[in-house]
Amino acid sequence: MLDRTIAFLGAGNMAEAMIKGLIRAGAKPAMLTATARRKERLEELQRAFSIRTTQDNLAAAKEAEVVVLAVKPQALAKLLILIAPAIDPQKLVISIAAGVPIAALERKLGNGARIVRAMPNTPALVSSGACALSGGEHATEQDLALAQTIFNAVGITTVVEESLLDAVTGLSGSGPAFIFLVIEALSDAGVKVGLPRQTALKLAAQTVLGSAKLLIETGTHPGHLKDQVTSPGGTAIAGLHTLEAGGLRTTLMNAVEAATRRARELGDAFLENS
Repeated sequence: MLDRTIAFLGAGNMAEAMIKGLIRAGAKPAMLTATARRKERLEELQRAFSIRTTQDNLAAAKEAEVVVLAVKPQALAKLLILIAPAIDPQKLVISIAAGVPIAALERKLGNGARIVRAMPNTPALVSSGACALSGGEHATEQDLALAQTIFNAVGITTVVEESLLDAVTGLSGSGPAFIFLVIEALSDAGVKVGLPRQTALKLAAQTVLGSAKLLIETGTHPGHLKDQVTSPGGTAIAGLHTLEAGGLRTTLMNAVEAATRRARELGDAFLENS
C-alpha cells in the first residue's frame, strides 16, 4: 500500500515524522511530496529525504493520490478553498488538523470527498506515536486500511467513531504534555532528595518508558503491575498514599476531560466559521 503518491500539505514536525517513517517502511522518496511557505524548509526536507517539494499546494494536490492536510487548524480553511478544485472522488484526503470535524472538510471539498480524519501525537517523531482514525461518509474500508498503513509507519493506530476523536485528542493527543510534566516532576523530586539533575531526569524518563513497555508487552492490568511493585509497609505504598492524598487520579482525569472539552469547542468554532 506504500506505492501511492502522497502529498503533505504543510511540512511541520508531524509531516516530517510521517515522511521519515514511510521511507523507513519502504515508500519511495519520489512518491512523496511536501509543501511549505518557506523555501528553506523545503530545501531542508529535500536534502534529508530526497522527496519532491513545492510551494504550490494546488499542484501538489492535483498530482497526488493521497493528500495529507498537515497545516495548523487556523490555516486550514484557506487551504481547503485553494485545493478544492483538485479534490475528486478518486483521491483520499487525510486530515491531521486537531479539532476540525469531517463535516467541515466535506463542506469545503465537496460531498464526494473521501476523507479520513486522524489524531496522531508527537511521539510519532520517534516512531512511537499513537493515532486514532475515523472515516467520513465516502471513505471506504480500503481508505481506512491505507491510512492505518501510513500511520503504522510511525507508531500504532486504532479506528474509532468520529464522535470519539475529541476524547482521543484529550487523552493521547494532549497526553504527552501531561506525561512530560510527570517526568519533570519526578526529576525535580529526584533532585530534591539529592540526585544530580541529569541522573534524575534519565532515571525518571526511563522509568516512564519502561513501565509503559512492560504494560504493553505483558497486557497486564496497570493495577496488577502496581501491586507487584508495592510490598507491605514498603517505599512504594508510602509514595502511593501521598499521590492518592494529593488527588493525582482526579487531577489527571480532569486534565483529559478539560482537553477533550477544548477540542470540542475548537471544532464547533471551525464549523461555525466555515
